[in-house]
Amino acid sequence: MRRRTLLGAGSALAALSLGTTATHAATDGYPNRPVRLLVGFSPGGGADSLTRVIAEGLGRELGQQVVVDNRPGADGVIAAQAVSAAAPDGYTLLMGTNTSMVAAPTVRPKPPYDPFKAFTPISSAGQFSMFLVVPARLPVRSVDELLAWIDSGKGAPYNSASSNSASELAMLQLLGKRPVVNARYKGDSQAMTDLLGGQVQMMFTTGTLAPGFVKDGRIRALVTLLPKRSELLPQVPTATELGLGKLTITPWAGFFGPPGLPPALTQRLSEALQRTLAQSGVRAQLAEQAFDGHGMSPEEFARFFRVQYDAFGETLRTSGIRFE
Repeated sequence: MRRRTLLGAGSALAALSLGTTATHAATDGYPNRPVRLLVGFSPGGGADSLTRVIAEGLGRELGQQVVVDNRPGADGVIAAQAVSAAAPDGYTLLMGTNTSMVAAPTVRPKPPYDPFKAFTPISSAGQFSMFLVVPARLPVRSVDELLAWIDSGKGAPYNSASSNSASELAMLQLLGKRPVVNARYKGDSQAMTDLLGGQVQMMFTTGTLAPGFVKDGRIRALVTLLPKRSELLPQVPTATELGLGKLTITPWAGFFGPPGLPPALTQRLSEALQRTLAQSGVRAQLAEQAFDGHGMSPEEFARFFRVQYDAFGETLRTSGIRFE
């Protein structure tokens, strides 16, 4: 009996040793070549700009270049699918957003993937600002005036712009059944070009583009979806201040790996990302884009991701909105 007990203890110690060895093996020498960070939107937009800031900081933390790889289109699904199919070795990562990880799997009749099985959550990146903007030439200076202008029929037909399902859902929540046709774009920069050119009259856009155009008088920002006013545009009220409780979208971004990413690698990347987002230079650059950057542990981020997914689905169901 004693011999069997000692043998059992020895086996357990051997298994523990092997597990520890495997954990070290998963991270020893990593990374020894550049890491690709895929983003599902066009260069120049909000998601791309903040990804490049974080990638540079992450490269310093890892001691290896982090290359941003733009794969725009399909609400970020193209980039997400590429990462989901990649080897779980830590060299192919995704900057996912609520659009690709929550909206796309929720609003489509045939979801492109199960986001909880097709990816490994690593860390939050933070929360986007989002502003409702209109061209300065429009005779409106508030959300109420915009809605009254549409109701009046003056200036019809009306067009809105969006570059993702989250901004489109926010616009639909705001407008209800008003006769506004939404035009979809691959990125905010293209949508902003058409807003300035008069092809569309309204859009929700990120803090990357809005402040500059607001300050030079070319557009007006009417409301922000941030929980508090942005330091970049402190004159713009929040949806809560205006009593627009129905505007419940929380635009966020976070980092994911392929399914099966080893826990040791996941933890190492998460810690490196959290340190990156704590760098004063990175925080300052993100703040210039009205992006509230903050990291999370893999466990915290997984819980946050689930809550956001469930909340988005509930918003979609209770709003009665249906996507074509």
